Amino acid sequence: MVGMLATAKAGHDKDQLYIIIEETGDSVWLADGKYKTMQHLKRKNKKHIQIWKKQTPLLLDIREKLMQGEPVRDEEIKRAMKLLIGSELEE
Repeated sequence: MVGMLATAKAGHDKDQLYIIIEETGDSVWLADGKYKTMQHLKRKNKKHIQIWKKQTPLLLDIREKLMQGEPVRDEEIKRAMKLLIGSELEE
């Protein structure tokens, strides 16, 4: 699931969009690039998120970096999510 988009289904951040940065046991670590940065990841239970199947070239690039252990900048995450949300609104 690393590098995929997820929406929070429960909690004070319900309906917030994140990118999955790391997966550990029953939890995932999430970032949105703005409030939850790479230095301050959000921990969320797997059963409290909804995975998005949609992928874009930017998301695939971020996923590849995460899988190889390369650093990902918050600006990359914000840009990928902004472009994805913009394309969703156009459809």
